[in-house]
Amino acid sequence: MVDLLALYDAELRTEPEVLGASTVRRIGPLWAATFGDDHLFVTYQGLDDPGARVADVAGLLAAEPAIATAEWKARSHDDAPGLENALSAAGFVAGEAESVMLGEAAALSEAPVPVGVTVRRLTAPAEMRAALDVQDAVFGGKQYAERLLAEILADQAAGGGIELWAAEVDGQFVSAGRITPIPGTAFAGIWGGATLPEYRGRGIYRALTAARVRSAMARGVRWIHSDSTEDSRPILERSGLVKVTETVPWEWERPARELR
Repeated sequence: MVDLLALYDAELRTEPEVLGASTVRRIGPLWAATFGDDHLFVTYQGLDDPGARVADVAGLLAAEPAIATAEWKARSHDDAPGLENALSAAGFVAGEAESVMLGEAAALSEAPVPVGVTVRRLTAPAEMRAALDVQDAVFGGKQYAERLLAEILADQAAGGGIELWAAEVDGQFVSAGRITPIPGTAFAGIWGGATLPEYRGRGIYRALTAARVRSAMARGVRWIHSDSTEDSRPILERSGLVKVTETVPWEWERPARELR
């Protein structure tokens, strides 16, 4: 039997998580990646001294006032005593925990498209932005659409594999999500699956997921992973994916008066 948690730790942490970053810095075991001009993302495979490493990142944020937001990605199975207290003391706030789901791609590849729904890959920037706006609306208006669109377009220009898919009803996007094959592995990540509340419960998310997965399988992907909210986790579990750990995004935002 495949040890999915070990596979996750070995193949999906650090370097695969910072694909598309504008800069990546190594600080001991930390990978500190800047996306765009102003967002810092911090990940790692293990911590030697959680308090000291949080202090390292706090120092980096103090030294680079152009960074407006930051995320430290923590996992529940890591041995990191004192990490939560150190992050809180440094001004980070814990976001909602998500389930890390892994499993065979084939288990997700078949789902009917509901009547009246069209599922397709988006390539035009204007359509991509409109679909990403749907994600922002579903996820509480966090306004990630502009940054995500820039990342997708940069990936496409470099010949990368990120794809944005959407479901539409009567010409309106009602659900959207990305799929990102991980170079050098048999994995792809499904991200951002978001469906407007009034369109849930109709099988739209499952159909959107299946379309993304089939596209990735055509390029040799065997495994799928996802950081899933409590809305999408049960759908993935019913398709055979397994929860291997939890991840919590610890988020930091620079006060507006400090930005320059």
